[in-house]
Formats: sequence, structure tokens, C-alpha cells
Amino acid sequence: MKKTGEEPFVSQNAEAGIKLLEFWQWNQSDLLNNALRGTIAEFIVGKALDAVKDVRMEWDAFDLITDEGIKIEVKSAAYLQSWHQTKNSTIQFSIRPALAWEARTNTYATEVKRNADVYVFCLLKEQDRSVVDPLNLEQWEFYVLATEQINREKGSQKSIGLNGLMKMNPTVTGFEGIKEAVVKCSNKQV
Repeated sequence: MKKTGEEPFVSQNAEAGIKLLEFWQWNQSDLLNNALRGTIAEFIVGKALDAVKDVRMEWDAFDLITDEGIKIEVKSAAYLQSWHQTKNSTIQFSIRPALAWEARTNTYATEVKRNADVYVFCLLKEQDRSVVDPLNLEQWEFYVLATEQINREKGSQKSIGLNGLMKMNPTVTGFEGIKEAVVKCSNKQV
């Protein structure tokens, strides 16, 4: 069940004067943090696909599923990180095949593979630390590929850089074009 942020921490059956929103502000405000940036990218793609109706399921076999049943894997990268950098990060995305865990049933698959139908690679492309803002959708670029193509061209390869990704001729889009690109790559009609 989704929380509002107004939920109180309790102690001895009474409110402790701490709200869930305070935890979120303390824990979730560094939007350049690698783990959080990945979740933000997932949320952005989910909103574009209208696929964030429920609470996020951590460690599921794939990140999102559309109403049409398209399974999506979301990967993110950025040139700028939370920590001090002497140079921008090299863009690299994981494409590692995995043994899927089904969260709802708490069971593992028996085959190591890529479990989504489509991959959406999300690049926070801004390289100026003074203006970088993961909430600014214009600072993101999205690269969409069918998993079938990744399997065919990259086999069991575990990661891919931006140059390698571009050689695969992905659909490159902004936020507004994500849904169309995903549907096109999935070969499913909406």
C-alpha cells in the first residue's frame, strides 16, 4: 500500500514525533546517488508507460510491466555522480542475464536469461554539475532495444558501453517518446 509521508513512527503505542516524510527527505534527497538514480529512472519510464500503479517490487524478474503485458528492464547511467569527480564517469549499462526471482511467489527460474521483452537504457546526460537535476526530464535521454536483439547481438555479455549500445541502433527518444518506442520494440499492438 502506498504511503503518504504523514505516517508516524511510534514508540510505546504513541506517536514519536517523527514522520515517514522526514526519513524520505533524509534518505532520498541525494538524487545523483547511483542506487536512487536507478530507481528514479525506473519511475520516469514507468510514468511514461503508465506502469507505476502499485508499489515498486524490489529484485523482481524485471522492473516494469505495461497493461499490455510488455515486460521492461530499466538501466541507468550518468556522467555525474554524488561524489567528487576529477572527470566524468564512463557510461556503462548492465545487460547481464540472470536467474530470475519471482517476488510474488518467492521462486527462482531455472534458466539464466534476460527476462524482459524490452530494455530501456536511461542516460542522465547533463555534464554540468551546477545545473544537473534528475527531475528535469530534458536532461535524460532514453535508448530502447528489444531484448531479442540484445540476445542475438550480445549473447551472454554482461555490460555495454554507450558506443556499443549506439552501434545496435536503438530507438533514441526523450520522455514523451518512451511509450511509442517500447511498443515498437516489443512488437505488441496497443
